[in-house]
Amino acid sequence: MNSVENDELIDWQVAGATARGLARPGPAVSRAGADRAVADLRACAVAAEEHVRTFSGLEVPAAERPVLVVDSRGWVTANLDVMRTLSSPLVEKVRQYREGVPSGDLRSLANTLGAKVTGAEVGSVLAFFSTRVLGQYDPFGGAGGGRLLLVAPNIVRVERELGVHPPDFRLWVCLHEEAHRAQFGAVPWLRDHLLDGLAALVAELDLEPTQLIGRLREGIRNYARPEQRGHADVPAERVETEAYARTRMAPRSLLDLVRTPEQRAAMDRLTAVMTLLEGHATYVMDGVGPLVVPSVAEISREFARRRNTHRIRPDALLRKVLGLDAKMRQYRDGERFVRAVVGEVGMDGFNRIWTSPNTLPTMAEIAEPAAWVRRVPLRRG
Repeated sequence: MNSVENDELIDWQVAGATARGLARPGPAVSRAGADRAVADLRACAVAAEEHVRTFSGLEVPAAERPVLVVDSRGWVTANLDVMRTLSSPLVEKVRQYREGVPSGDLRSLANTLGAKVTGAEVGSVLAFFSTRVLGQYDPFGGAGGGRLLLVAPNIVRVERELGVHPPDFRLWVCLHEEAHRAQFGAVPWLRDHLLDGLAALVAELDLEPTQLIGRLREGIRNYARPEQRGHADVPAERVETEAYARTRMAPRSLLDLVRTPEQRAAMDRLTAVMTLLEGHATYVMDGVGPLVVPSVAEISREFARRRNTHRIRPDALLRKVLGLDAKMRQYRDGERFVRAVVGEVGMDGFNRIWTSPNTLPTMAEIAEPAAWVRRVPLRRG
């Protein structure tokens, strides 16, 4: 798929210009302070790699795995590359659709999904994330081998807001992202499995504009009805703790509401993988943290307090539409699954999960870890 075809769907120049224009600058830092932060983050990434390997038992082959310490604009640039990679299946889907659509309808579709408008929307989303992301492991960049991104201004800003010890906080951030790097480094098929899952999701897309708009309108109407949001009469503590509530919850964002049943099935498969990855990284970070980060208890407490406070900010609606609340549930549900399985069969037994795509958990098994233990042959270790 060449760049001209890709740009017909999303104008990446507009996306980049929009994101960089909307991204907020980082906190005021002296040149010496900035240099020190960059050096500290690089050193923490190296230290975290060994800590994660020892705790998780994941052996990562020796290879160059770049660590990029960037600002918000550098993060935008890196993620524009990621989004171009991830959008390739959608671009191919659109191309196939357009081949069978008369030119009059093509013009209507172009007006509805104009590349420049889409580019501006993509840029706005990237700008939103660019000042919130602390670190990210990108398995699709870095010449195909993956790369670790650490957003220095955001890390410095948050550690100041929390009032925590900077060296401890920087190592704490690196532990989570290094866990992701270990996952993809030790499991070579994982990257392609995610791409295949995304392609399967795109394959179920219906690009006919009138049907898409109809589902969107229906979804908005349903979203406005309290009874359609699920568990309207169930106490919040039950929704959080019972397995059936986690697997049968109503859609979590407006994006969920326009999916067909086939799309939801494909999304469930992809979500199960992402929930596992986030939960495992959180479990590793929480397991290693007390061993190597002296003030980890204070950091965790202050970070949780900040997260709860930020939920009532004016951007709450945007967070809901983007599904960021669901992201928080991924951390909790995935970590709960990993903790339960490791408690039952040990870390060596848990690591059988990385054997093949068939040994990955389903969403139902994420909610009921014992079901995964029963399905996958394990040896206690």
